[in-house]
Amino acid sequence: MANTWQGLFPVRNDLRDGYSGAAPVMCFPPNAFGLYDMIGNVWEWTGDWFAPRHARGPASNPEGPPPPQGLDFSQGEAPSRVIKGGSFLCAPNYCMRYRPAARHAQDTGLGTNHIGFRTVLNAPGPDGPAR
Repeated sequence: MANTWQGLFPVRNDLRDGYSGAAPVMCFPPNAFGLYDMIGNVWEWTGDWFAPRHARGPASNPEGPPPPQGLDFSQGEAPSRVIKGGSFLCAPNYCMRYRPAARHAQDTGLGTNHIGFRTVLNAPGPDGPAR
């Protein structure tokens, strides 16, 4: 129920899902929460800088936290943000952690066709506009 690599990566993609690259949004059924494409298709950028461990407490900054202590991008360290969800290149023998809760570091300067982003719209509630 997701656009991933079916077969032995990178030797053979059986294309059982019908797609050899990125698939159209919402072409697979939603999960139990009504969310589409939470794994597979393309890795999704988040606003978080990558650090070896999750920050404690609930997320409260939609812009993402500041870079982790100890990283000095001016000294040649590559800035990395968190990506989640996996892509059409993930297979059981290649990307073992393609699930919404898994975090991966990704260099922010790398351009590739299997990383994207998700836009979110707060729908109006029964009492008027979303807050």
